[in-house]
Amino acid sequence: MKNDRNPLKAMGLMSAILAQLAGSTLIGVFGGMWLDQRFETEPVFLIIGLFTGLTAGIYTMIVSIRHFFSGD
Repeated sequence: MKNDRNPLKAMGLMSAILAQLAGSTLIGVFGGMWLDQRFETEPVFLIIGLFTGLTAGIYTMIVSIRHFFSGD
């Protein structure tokens, strides 16, 4: 395995991880809040959306890290 990674690629990976975690969590929270307002079920969909967003963010983070370290 070649060690040709530079700091800019690592910074790009960290930025992608941050964007994926924050973005998916925010989409889940705001989507859950919207569903709660629509169906008048105050914290139910907010909690479901939060956990769904976190799960999606962690999954995409793992995929990004695997892709980064695979050398592709």
